[in-house]
Order: sequence, then structure tokens, then C-alpha cells
Amino acid sequence: MADDYRPFHPRIGDRVSRTEPLVRGRESRVWELPMSFELDDWVHFQFNFDPYRKGGAPPSAVLEIWRGEFDWMDKHLDGGVLTVCMHPQVIGRGHRVAMLEQFIEHCLAAGAGFSALGDVATSL
Repeated sequence: MADDYRPFHPRIGDRVSRTEPLVRGRESRVWELPMSFELDDWVHFQFNFDPYRKGGAPPSAVLEIWRGEFDWMDKHLDGGVLTVCMHPQVIGRGHRVAMLEQFIEHCLAAGAGFSALGDVATSL
């Protein structure tokens, strides 16, 4: 989660001290793809008793968040990756699928493409 929209190689072996500057470790060969909890359907829609999380958000609110994230990335960053995490048992309710369809149509109208994360990592 070090970048909102750009894949990166995490570093291995950073040295952090209160008295010395950060010593950066080497970059790994692994790609980390951007992820944010705001782009996960579970936190918005799925109710949990413990630990308490609200859940049950209206799809219109989630659509506003997801569109806002996409629109900002589209306006400010060429070639960004917006990772949306969806769980079939959560997003799969009728009114949520309708919201997802609106989100996809919005992204397609802006010229976005859709890929599995494995395909994104392979293409880097």
C-alpha cells in the first residue's frame, strides 16, 4: 500500500533508526499492485459484529467512492492501476451488481481497460 495507483517493487532490508537517516534496502523482484480498503466491497457492504464495522452501505455511496477514485487517477496519472476487490457473496446481490455495472460503464466510457492482476503483473 505504498502507492495508490502505481505498481512498485517493495524493498527488502530497510534500516530505520531514530538517530540515523533511512537506509534503503534492495528492491525485490516481486511486484506489489496498489490496493486500498476503500476499493474493497467487503468493508462497505458486509456487516461484522466483532470487530464492529458498519457494513450495509447503500450502493450509491460506494459508487461515488469508486468513481471518485477512478476519476482522480484518470485525470492525474497516465497508466495507473485501480485495483477493485470484490467478493462474489458480497457484490453478487442484485442492487450491488447494478451499481457495479454503472461503475464499469463509467470506466469504459473514459477509455479504461480491465485485466486480472496476474496479467497486469506479467505485463510490467
